[in-house]
Amino acid sequence: MFSVFYHYQAPRHATATSFVLPVAVLKGLTLLVFFLMALLTLSACSHSASDKDITHFDTSPPKDITETANSHSDRIDSDRINIVSPDWGNAATLTAMGHAPIATGDIRVWDRWVGRPHLPAATTDIGIRYQPNAELVAQLPVDMVIDNAFYEHARSLYGDVPAQSVMFAAKGKAATWADYTEPTRALGALIDNPKMAEDYIVQSQKDIQLASQQFQQRYPIIKKFAVVQFADANNMRMYVDNSLFKVALEQMGKELVVLGEGNQWGFVPIRMGDLAQLDDETCLLIIDPLSPITRAEIKNSLVWQRLGYGERRCMAELPPVWIYGGMSSLVSLANNLSTVSLTGGAI
Repeated sequence: MFSVFYHYQAPRHATATSFVLPVAVLKGLTLLVFFLMALLTLSACSHSASDKDITHFDTSPPKDITETANSHSDRIDSDRINIVSPDWGNAATLTAMGHAPIATGDIRVWDRWVGRPHLPAATTDIGIRYQPNAELVAQLPVDMVIDNAFYEHARSLYGDVPAQSVMFAAKGKAATWADYTEPTRALGALIDNPKMAEDYIVQSQKDIQLASQQFQQRYPIIKKFAVVQFADANNMRMYVDNSLFKVALEQMGKELVVLGEGNQWGFVPIRMGDLAQLDDETCLLIIDPLSPITRAEIKNSLVWQRLGYGERRCMAELPPVWIYGGMSSLVSLANNLSTVSLTGGAI
């Protein structure tokens, strides 16, 4: 291809003679000038921004989320003793007292077996109560573990954190009010707040008395109760004198009717037909949870139909209460009973 040239003629007063430039070179020079002008414009715009506007941009590196969460947790709990308790009895009573543990186990089924009190939303689930998640526990700002003999095998998972045992259970063949007040006071001492425990004991007794009055107003002729929890449609646990039901009903001025002496957990295993030994004045209390399948099987059972509960015999189904719990279970049971609807019998 032939080159194209531009002929430049100098003005008459100039001393230089005329010269010739290629058109391609002129185009290149033009682009270079345009580029330099664009750079100058951008630079001017950049410097026109005020210092106040520039400070809106944070160029510092992002903070570690885990570090922030840990420091926040430490700050919140710096003025109190952080408790972890795999035992629901201790966890529930501490929560009801006003000093909820920072963690307990099996929270996913708490409402199904414990019910009240409700745990704070911030409570950490450390996994299976009998075998807590060691890695999760290690990340918690724990000051003390409160458990009982049933969970002592897992204490090594907590490292150097001190552990104390508090057990809510009958010391003899029949449970007493003291079997529940003394462990509650022990909890108060461990959290360095004995007054909180004493106030809770006093309030609990008032709550139970109030529940008793409410029940008495609704069902003045009902004096005796038998308490069971179904394992399946034909087998159940009957709770007896060394269970918390003895104490709660006694505080409400009622009688617990039993069919035998219980084991260390406060119950005796019975079959559905054994309920025929109860007299017609005894009202049967069934403690939830009760699965829909088991409920349907019970309803269709010929033995159950012959027993006549809900028709010629008094019965009621109560919301969950932690059977092996502490003072909070006594209060929950009384409150549940004060609002229950009894059916059958003299009702």
